[in-house]
Amino acid sequence: MVEVHDRRAVRAILLSPQQEVLLMQLRESPEAEGFWVTPGGGVQEGEAEESALRRELQEELGLAEFQLGPMLLRRDHTFNWQGRRVRQRERLYLVETMRFEPRMSDVVEARVTAGFRWWRLDELRATGESVTPRHLAAIIEGWLRAGKTGDENEPDVRID
Repeated sequence: MVEVHDRRAVRAILLSPQQEVLLMQLRESPEAEGFWVTPGGGVQEGEAEESALRRELQEELGLAEFQLGPMLLRRDHTFNWQGRRVRQRERLYLVETMRFEPRMSDVVEARVTAGFRWWRLDELRATGESVTPRHLAAIIEGWLRAGKTGDENEPDVRID
């Protein structure tokens, strides 16, 4: 029987005024196929989600100053990562920001990060590359269409 490791995580959907979203490409090893994810990571024991997201964005992107927007997605998913089975409960928050060049400072994370890219929503919708969550463009487009603010109708979305 494979042991499953439970993990809480928080991620940012970084959205520029040009409606581009910043993703990072991860690879388990240099020869592995990469996949694109929103920046963020694990919430440490006793750590608040906002504090965890601020720490992660500082380490992964060099982004220290930002205003946390509304939660756009809550999901539970299970995946394999570096020989482990992980069951992750994560929340994705909107962070509206000017476009910038990410600067990775986390040496452990740098070993599995193949690069960063700002994606236009039409590129994200049309790509054949692996992106998680799969419907990220639709999530962002839905929020933009609805014109929601941070206090209105917090979504209760669960994707397995």
